[in-house]
Formats: sequence, structure tokens, C-alpha cells
Amino acid sequence: MSTPASHHLSPAFPGRAPWGTAGKLRAWQEGALSRYLQEQPRDFLAVATPGAGKTTFALTLASWLLHHHVVQQITVVAPTEHLKTQWADAAARIGIKLDPDYSAGPLSREYHGVAVTYAGVGVRPMLHRNRCEQRKTLVILDEIHHAGDSKSWGEACLEAFEPATRRLALTGTPFRSDTNPIPFVVYEEGNDGIRRSSADYTYGYGNALADGVVRPVIFLSYSGNMRWRTKAGDEIAARLGEPMTKDAISQAWRTALDPRGDWMPNVLRAADQRLTEVRKAIPDAGGLVIASDQDSARAYAKTVREITGTKATVVLSDEASASKRIEEFAEDGSRWMVAVRMVSEGVDVPRLAVGVYATTISTPLFFAQAVGRFVRSRRRGETASVFLPTIPDLLGFANEMEVERDHVLDKPKKSGEEDPYAESEKEMDEANKEQDEDTGEQDTLPFEALESDAVFDRVLYDGAEFGMQAHPGSAEEQDYLGIPGLLEPDQVQILLQRRQARQIAHSRKKPDEEADLLEMPADRRPVVSHRELLDLRKQLNTMVGAYVHQSGKPHGVIHTELRRVCGGPPSAEATAGQIRERIKKVQEWATRMR
Repeated sequence: MSTPASHHLSPAFPGRAPWGTAGKLRAWQEGALSRYLQEQPRDFLAVATPGAGKTTFALTLASWLLHHHVVQQITVVAPTEHLKTQWADAAARIGIKLDPDYSAGPLSREYHGVAVTYAGVGVRPMLHRNRCEQRKTLVILDEIHHAGDSKSWGEACLEAFEPATRRLALTGTPFRSDTNPIPFVVYEEGNDGIRRSSADYTYGYGNALADGVVRPVIFLSYSGNMRWRTKAGDEIAARLGEPMTKDAISQAWRTALDPRGDWMPNVLRAADQRLTEVRKAIPDAGGLVIASDQDSARAYAKTVREITGTKATVVLSDEASASKRIEEFAEDGSRWMVAVRMVSEGVDVPRLAVGVYATTISTPLFFAQAVGRFVRSRRRGETASVFLPTIPDLLGFANEMEVERDHVLDKPKKSGEEDPYAESEKEMDEANKEQDEDTGEQDTLPFEALESDAVFDRVLYDGAEFGMQAHPGSAEEQDYLGIPGLLEPDQVQILLQRRQARQIAHSRKKPDEEADLLEMPADRRPVVSHRELLDLRKQLNTMVGAYVHQSGKPHGVIHTELRRVCGGPPSAEATAGQIRERIKKVQEWATRMR
């Protein structure tokens, strides 16, 4: 990349480039810019992990195109009102003036362009088409997968920006839960006949982690005993993370997140201890609790105040006042923020280093966006810590942090197989609503949370699992909460291995009567997925079916006898351990009859 592309930028831009790279572009930004200038395409899709610096790349390119008169004006399209202002502020730092309040009519000559939302384009596509037709325009489509959020938005973007001179599409999460095509994105058909999005330049989390551009993420998972009452009046008890039906997992999860139980206060206390440790190396490090709804957010904020003695910043919706509170939190050095929906892409608080995932949204897209709030690195060695409930889907996402996904336009249909990304577009819409509304949903939930407790379960890092279960406040838990806040990625793994070895050695010295928790290394305690649980039930039914022919007894009689002998609920609600015990018992009966 030759110097003219960025020679006129402020030496302080990008302002947060880590450990001495200020005044120059990062290697991936240089590479992407070089490819663009070499090919000079009309459309260009850049996929870069959250925190890598997509805004810097885009504005550097915009500056070059303006400077060389390739374009005369710029239109930035962002997902939210908050991000419009953020784009305008970032552009102003390099001398590009964007109007984030533009609605209609001629643009003042002092501006180089406008910043608008996808929703705004959807309302007045012809306004933006006319602007593109009147002057040569660069359109920057930030987090372009949002252009596929609805058919009308996609059609509006196509109509508005079809005449644009250049289009630059950016995203950190190029996959969607549906098959809505994303405008101006090229799809290529693979050998399996499935069309997938094709990026012109990709810079994934794994590459960014190796380059030190983003922080390594340490996931701390918490289990615990849950008890709730169903709509039918039945009381159910289960341990979070044990194999359960999909409905039972959902209800146990909601029970854990109930502010009136003990699970959330214990996890928030642990997260605050972790934040204290991180702040020893990163004095202004902040924490974020991602809540499901307004009432929970306020209750969590009250708990945080009781734990810390200081007030937490509460952000409830995507409004101007919410944006101001986020901006204030980004600068004031306080400890905690609690947010309901303000975790979508681009919400830029680089000092966030500790997170609590206290929402029941279980989609890879939302999870990636949420974790993306904590990975923005400011100097070498910073680590991020995210606290999770022991939910199979979440642990799976955490273990796949470095997996790069493309948007799949065609979904393969396989009998009996569910698409893991197919259920969540409604959840994403709910999560990113601009207004918080009392929908009454809480009044119709099919259960009532009764009680919960928390148990430190395991640590997930770089696709591996470490640690054994431990009581909150125990020395074993404190060992993991006390991991230094400044560590190189390989140092994190070595330290976790040592602490697990120390915990196992300490556990072996305990008398059996003191081992009141399931003390087993994490790699020997895999959480059984919903699909694996289905396979176990099928295996049990197959064994029972074979025993029916051998014994002459009906299926129902055998299942009832298994429950009487082995204990536990019906097989649809039984844990994996209970089902395995019944399989073993049926095998024992069949052997005796031979």
C-alpha cells in the first residue's frame, strides 16, 4: 500500500491502535486497502471480526476516494441511531464531515455526506437514489447483513443505492439465521449446491487474535440447582447443564436468570471480583451485564450496587438518552453497565473487559455480537472475561469463537435434522427493537421460578475446557477469578492448565464426605447436547422394543417398571444419566432371560 492513501490522516488516527501502531494502518487494513485499490471494484465486501477496525479501514478508503475525485460524496448506512453519531464522530477525526441528523432536502455544503439507518432508507429510498444520481457517491453499508432483516429493507437498499458509483459493504458477522439475500453481496454455489456469501477480504477472529488486534476471551461457565413450577402446577428441579428436553433447558435457564434467586447475585459477585482483578492491570476496565428485559436490568443494577457500593449505568433502549449514557460510561471509568438491547454491532466501549451473558437469546449471531463488545484491544496482553450459564448452545458458541461462517442462501433439508441457526430471527428482531415495550410476555410464561443457586462449573478458552465444579467463594473458584488481566494468549492456556492441575491435586486430598460437588475435570464432564439426548432416548426405546418381543410385555409396562426400579421422571424428562441407567437395566433383564 503506497502512502498517498493515508498520508493526510491525523497521526493519532486510529486513536486506539494498540501498542505503537498509531499513525499507520494495521496489516489487515493495509491488505484490504491494497486489494481494493488494485481491483477498483464497484462493490467490495470486507468481513472483519468485531474490534478489528472496520471503521478505520472504511474511512481511510473513503478519504482516498474523495481525495482522488473518484467520488464526490459519502453515504454511511448503519443499523442504529447510535451508530450514525458514532460514524460521524469517527469521520470528523480525519476531516470527513458527515451529517448524522439528515432527513431530507439539500445537504449543507460543509458536509461531505450523510449517516443514515437502514430503517431510514426503508422509509425514503427514492430520496437516497436521487442523491446518488445527482453526484458520484460512495455508499458504506455498515453491518450489511441488516439489509436482509426484512424484504422491504433489502428492496429499499437495492432501489436507493443501485446507481451509486462505489459500494463498500462491512460486517463482522456475515451470517444470518434466515435465507433472505443480502443486497450487493455475491453468492457462490459450492460443490454441495448450496450458495454462500463470498467476501472480497476476510479477517477473522483467529487471525486478529494471532496479530494481537483483539483480546483473547476467557469464558467462565456457572451451573447450579434450579427449581421451578410449571403452568400445570408441577414443581421441577434440575441442575443447569444436565441433559434435558429443550423446554426444560429453557425453563431452567430462565430460573437461573431470575433476579430473585441466588444464581444471578452469586454470578454478579464473581464477575465483579474478576473485574477487580482485571482493573489491577487495566485501571479503567468496565463490565457489562446483558439483560433480557427492563425489569431484570433494573434488578441486576440494584444487585450490582449492593455488591459494589456504586451505581451501575442502566441502558434500556436505543434512544438519544441511551446513546448519551453509553458515551458517558465509555469515558467515566465507572465499573458496571447493564443493558437490554444496546449490544448490537458497533457499540463502541473499548474499556469493556468483563461481561455477564444474562439473556435467554441463544443464537450464534447475537452471541457473536454480544461477545464482540469485549474483544476490542487497546494494548497488547489485555484479556476479556465473559460469564455464562452452563447452557449447551452457549458453550458450543464459545468453543467455536474462531469458526468463520458465511451467509448461507440455501438451507439443506435433511430428515430429522434441525438447522442450528434457523430458529432465531424473531429473537434477533426482539433483541434489537428500538423501543422497550411491556409486551405482557412475562405474564404468560409457562413456569414460575422458585429458587436457584450457582456453582462455578468450568472455564472455556480457545476451544478447550478447564476446571472442576466449585462453590461460590471457595478457594478453587477464586483461583480462576484471579487470573491476571494482562496475558498473552499462550500464557492464558498455560495458566489455566496449571490451575486445573492444582485444583485436581487439591481435590484428591479431600475426604470423600467433603466432596459434595461433582468434582471432575471439565474435559471429562461434557454437556450432552439436545440431539445426543434424543439419540439416548432412541436407544432406550430400541432396547425396550427388543425386550417387548423377548418378554411379551407391552412397552408401557416395561417403561413403568424401569421408572419404578431406577427412579426418575418419564423418559421425555429424564436426564442422560437416568436414561443410561434404564438402558443398562433393560440389558440386564434381557441377559437374564437368555
